[in-house]
Amino acid sequence: MKPISAAAALAAVLIAAPAMAQEVGGPPPPPAPTPETTIAAGDWRTVPAENLLVIDTTKGRILVELTPEVAPLHVERIKLLARRGFYNNLPWHRVIDWFMAQTGDPLGNGEGQSPYPDLTAEFTFRRDPTMPFAAVAEPMGARVGFFRSLPVQTQPDSAFALTGDGKVHGWGLYCPGVAGMARDEGNDTANSQFFIMRQAYPALDKRYTIWGMTVDGLEVVRSLKVGEGDNGMVAAEPDRMTRMRVAADIPASERPTVQMLATDSPRFRALVDEARTARGADFSVCDVSLPVQVTN
Repeated sequence: MKPISAAAALAAVLIAAPAMAQEVGGPPPPPAPTPETTIAAGDWRTVPAENLLVIDTTKGRILVELTPEVAPLHVERIKLLARRGFYNNLPWHRVIDWFMAQTGDPLGNGEGQSPYPDLTAEFTFRRDPTMPFAAVAEPMGARVGFFRSLPVQTQPDSAFALTGDGKVHGWGLYCPGVAGMARDEGNDTANSQFFIMRQAYPALDKRYTIWGMTVDGLEVVRSLKVGEGDNGMVAAEPDRMTRMRVAADIPASERPTVQMLATDSPRFRALVDEARTARGADFSVCDVSLPVQVTN
């Protein structure tokens, strides 16, 4: 499964994007600044337990907010497989530094998948006026910002009145922490394998379905054992997902509760302004890291 499955496929991605916001092997961007003042209680948003994926690994815990509005079929598949224990003890079989970490293959060699049918691609979605969206930049003819925790690009609101369904086109952006679905050559070939970005990689935008965003544990993703060669296969003793669960299925006394900075809050606007000032002309939505607090 690619990108992510064959060396040739990965090479094609790299060749297609020589100029990216974050060059592979280059220096990381500076961390997004943290607001100096305390975040008020009303500025936090609680991630619903039904849309919180808890991934326990040999390196620690990763928490992913699912986005069913963006990719309903893929979120449904991830939940189904998690609830059936499919992902438990599967290896992170392909890990490429400055790129991504891939898992979800029961064979551990990039060739396996679940027994369920492949999924129809959901590279883009339709945004309606009721979907919470917070813009951080408005280049000509577009808006870039957040749908909850997910960085997205979308058509401007003025286009709502011009479309037959009253919605506009949108798509997720491959910033660090974004979770996407691996696939083969055909667009409609995603199944069970997925990857989480270790760094920004915009060459993947609108080419691989995005279904969630890491809200806590990006440092765990970046600590996973890196593979060898161009294809990044981890040949010996890969790190593993010991267990994957939907938070709603975990007993309340053990369930993690995740609160994110709400993107309709004054604190969010201050955070964006600080990131823009720090990065200057190089500012990107990927430079905005939403504060999070996790309790059990």
